[in-house]
Amino acid sequence: MTTPPAPHSTASPPVSVVVATRNRPELLRKALTSIAVQDYAGPIELVVVYDQSEPETGLGADLPLTGQAGERTVRVVTNTRNPGLAGARNSGVTASAGELLAFCDDDDSWQPDKLRSQVTMLTLSDAGLSVCGIRITIGDQTHIRIPAPADVTVDELARRRVMEAHPSTVVVTRAAFDRIGWVDEDLPGGYAEDYDWMLRALAAEKVAVVSKPLVEVLWHPGSFFTTRWAVIIEALDYMVDKHAVIRNSPRGLARIYGQKAVAYAALRRRTDSSRWALRALRLAPGEKRGYLALAIASGVVPANRVLQWANARGRGV
Repeated sequence: MTTPPAPHSTASPPVSVVVATRNRPELLRKALTSIAVQDYAGPIELVVVYDQSEPETGLGADLPLTGQAGERTVRVVTNTRNPGLAGARNSGVTASAGELLAFCDDDDSWQPDKLRSQVTMLTLSDAGLSVCGIRITIGDQTHIRIPAPADVTVDELARRRVMEAHPSTVVVTRAAFDRIGWVDEDLPGGYAEDYDWMLRALAAEKVAVVSKPLVEVLWHPGSFFTTRWAVIIEALDYMVDKHAVIRNSPRGLARIYGQKAVAYAALRRRTDSSRWALRALRLAPGEKRGYLALAIASGVVPANRVLQWANARGRGV
């Protein structure tokens, strides 16, 4: 049985926001500014973790840290663990001091009432973590994804990923984070580290959902893992081996088999692609990735066209 988190000591406890970054200085400043100007009355510690890149000296001098609702401070550290996003996030958690932890990707940004809304929900509930909705921007297109509480369960997450439960929306008590555990640094290439952590989080903790789009998520050509197909295949196998809840979900397993089929098709491994596509379709005849993989493998449509089509709809492959 999961032990409920201890009540928060104040209505606005200190929050540490971990922002892992790598060679995105302009986007990073936008993200940090959106965190600094939160209308949250409590202290916010911005923990900026430089991963495989040199820290910027003087970071914070041009950020709006004064005159805000509460104290705002910046701590700059480097990733001292395994290279990649997982190690960077864990390094940030280690360096942080807040009673609550939050995460923000360096190419995302927050609405001004994000922290206040989510911390209020946590304070009034016995939940260990909170998530909210997102607004995805792809070029001149916008897609809003708002989770309902019924969407944010471990079984539903295994079945369909629930992309609305985005890492940049997470606010978690430190006690809950300790129970959930570190971000998995053994995932091949760090792919799906957020999905892995969220599966463990929802299995361990009650979640409070703020059904408003309070995070701006930017999808752009600089996003990592856009076409690293071989790494994606390896990571998907790792996830299936690690999580029984995925193996026990026919729909979820079909989704992952479909993703593997698309990846193999993009690598021009037609036989492997067809095999995994058919396995996906046997489990779930409506699994669109199976049909997409067969179309790619047969040369009907190129893989990059499929990726562009999925992204234009605000979804990944």
